[in-house]
Order: sequence, then C-alpha cells, then structure tokens
Amino acid sequence: MRIASGLAMCYDWPMRVIDRLRIALVPALVLGGVTLRAADWPQWLGPERDSVWRERGIIEKFPPGGPPVRWRVSIGGGYAGPVVAKGRVYVMDRRLAPDAVNPSDPFQPGLITGGERVQCLNETDGKVLWQHQYECVYTISYPAGPRAAPLVSDGKVFTLGAQGNLFCLEAESGKVLWSHDFKQEFKIKPPMWGFAGHPLLVGNKLICLAGGAGSTLVAFEKDTGKEIWRALSTEEPGYSSPILCQAGGKVQLILWQPEGADSLDPDTGQLYWSVPFKSRSGLTVSTPRRLGNLLFFTSFYNGSLMLRLDPTRAAATTAWQTEKSGEKETTHLNSILCTPFLEGGYIYGVCSYGQLRCLNAETGQRVWETLRATTSGEPVRWANAFIVKNGGRFFLFNEGGDLIIAKLSPRGYEEISRAHLLEPANKDPGRPIVWSHPAFANRHVYARNDKEIICADLTETQ
Repeated sequence: MRIASGLAMCYDWPMRVIDRLRIALVPALVLGGVTLRAADWPQWLGPERDSVWRERGIIEKFPPGGPPVRWRVSIGGGYAGPVVAKGRVYVMDRRLAPDAVNPSDPFQPGLITGGERVQCLNETDGKVLWQHQYECVYTISYPAGPRAAPLVSDGKVFTLGAQGNLFCLEAESGKVLWSHDFKQEFKIKPPMWGFAGHPLLVGNKLICLAGGAGSTLVAFEKDTGKEIWRALSTEEPGYSSPILCQAGGKVQLILWQPEGADSLDPDTGQLYWSVPFKSRSGLTVSTPRRLGNLLFFTSFYNGSLMLRLDPTRAAATTAWQTEKSGEKETTHLNSILCTPFLEGGYIYGVCSYGQLRCLNAETGQRVWETLRATTSGEPVRWANAFIVKNGGRFFLFNEGGDLIIAKLSPRGYEEISRAHLLEPANKDPGRPIVWSHPAFANRHVYARNDKEIICADLTETQ
C-alpha cells in the first residue's frame, strides 16, 4: 500500500508502529472520502488533499482555440471551487435578494440580503439535478459568495457557507440530513472575510474551523452532526484549512491560525504542540504543506514559517521563519490565496504581488521568481494562480481565467501551453479576477467564475 510504504520511507520507525498506523489510518482515509474513484475530485485540493491530479491520458498542449468546452451552466457569485464525485458536480453560489446590492466598497460590511445555494449537476451535460437553497444575510467583506468547496463522501455532501452555515446533504437528492449554524451555536461573529476553512473528514469526524472561546476547531460526527469535541481559543480563527500529518508516532491534526501553528489529536482535540507566529489581520489562508519532516506555512503580511517535525514524538521546532516582512518587501513567500506545492527539496508558490517563486525548502533562500504565470509582467497586489501537479508538469489556473501547462523546477519556470477558459467576472479587488480553485476529474477541468461554471475536455487525442 502506498500510504504505508510512504511512511516507511519518510521515517525510521519500527514496523509495529507503521502497522498500527496502517490499521488506524486506512479506515480513516476510506471514510474521509479520499478513496472515491481515482478520477474524481471530491474535496479541496483533490482526492488526497495534496494538489495532485493522478490521471493519465491528459493533453500535453492545448489545441488552437483552447480545450473544447463540453458544457457551461449559469450560476451566481462565489469563491468556492467545484468538486466532482460519482458522475456529479457540486458547487456553491450566492443569489442576492431582488432589492439587494453589494456595496461599492467590498471592504465595507453591511447587511446584504440574499441566499446561498448548493447545486448538483450532471457531470456529463451540466444538467441541474437538484438544488438546496437557504436564506443567508451577509455581514462580511468581499460578499460575492461562499468560500469553501463542498466535500463529498459516503453518499453525503458537506458544505460550509460564508456566514457559518454547515450542512450535511444526501448526495443523491440534496435532502438535509443535519446542519449547524456556527454564529448561533458558538456565539461568534463571522471572520471579516467570512468562514473559509475547508472542512476535513477524518474517520467518522468532520473537523471544521469555527472560532470563539474553546471552539476554534470543532469535530462533528459525520452521520448525525453530533458534536464530538471542540478545541483551542484564538482571537481570530483565520481562513486556513486543517490537514492530517503522520509524524512522531502520532496522527496529527495541523492548523494554521493567526497566532501560529498547532498540532492536535484528531480523535480528542488534545493539543500536542503549538508554535507562535503572529499573522496580521488574521490572514492565514494558505493550507499547510508538508515535505518529509518539514511543515510549511505562509501568510500575506508576515511571510513564511518552516517547522521541522520530530520523528520520535509529537513535537516540532522552527527550521526558519520570516523575521521582518511587509507585503512588498518579501524575503520568502507571502501567499494570500495560493497553497504552495512542495517537492524535491523546493517550494513553489505565489507571493503577495503575483510573483511565482521557487524557494529552497531547507533554507528559505529564493531560487527564482517570475510574473509570467499571474500578470502581464508587472507586480499586482494579491495576483494569484492555483497550482496542481499532473505527471511531470503542472496546471496553473490564474486569476485572469487562463489555464497554463508549465514545468516548475529549480532551473526555472517553463511555460508549455496556455488557454483562456473563463472571463474574470469578480471586480472586488479593483480589477476583474477569478479566485476559485478548479477541479480536475475524469480528464476534464471544471472551473467557475461569478456567472457560470464550465466543463472543458483535457483528454489526450490519439
């Protein structure tokens, strides 16, 4: 099994430890939705939550005019990317009430009436199979729509809206199985930019980023919605998504929040370790990434934190971190929306003004940077591209709606092919953008803006 062999390669553990982890971890992965059809994309960052698209038979270069669009369907606004599972596409959006308008200043929160919606589409033709709608008054900045992608597992769809409405729906019909309202239950206000942490399924537990006293993280029983545990008190919850990490003989739940990095026992919520690293304005967005015994975190204003995991116990020490940083004077990597990709001793990610950078993972030293993947050549605040690996190359979907095939290595950025998929329809940052992560499934790409979702064919032609 690849999981067990990976553990054996990364850590010099006794086989009895690896065997115990295999026994404990495999059921968790099965229930956690990562063993759905290998071609599906059922959650944030893909089947294994690692930004890797493992399908073969994918085009090497785009045809003239770009990949053929198989279907397109009108939708409302939102930053939440689509997911694909068992022949269906799930996506969240927002519809304004007839008399409501979004403020001209997206930073200015108000009381904006409307509703959020979960849509289920047929993967083959985009036909709407069912919808779940609910009223939802927005009080947040950048009010285009939901942030977190749905998560599909074991016949259920789990969704988290921007105002903290958590639903478990029947995947076949959209029937509500259970729900929670974070604002009411935990007596909290939504973060300034809304609830954005993608829920994580671990065994029978759905683990969510909430907030408040003692409830920064909350675990719910996936079938009933019953609360299992709650943990941590932080001034702000941030916007990052928790991950699982096996190290030091323990399965660890890792959280990147505005006061630092935390490791907890996913079964109980007990804190294993915490490393302080303050992030201005609560802007921890990027998902933590691991490479061997290194664990990487990055934030917009305050830069990077690299931790070294202890191989013998649940503990971590700082390998290196950004000591002094601003949003323009960046030493390492100051990501706002991009979750970096780590491999072969290097970090690839997008910095605060659109610089696609390569860093040495051991030292943080910059190897190269380029603006070609994100802008027309000039630095642009918050410019972004999402990074997904397929085989020996990468697919980058940038905020201009372009899908790029490129090679990333310590030698530099090598662009192979580029196609324009979608018009950027959101103008909240003062320019047109697409800030929604695409899904890659069954040799197709599924991408959305604030007006439509499309399915484009990326199958290799014979």
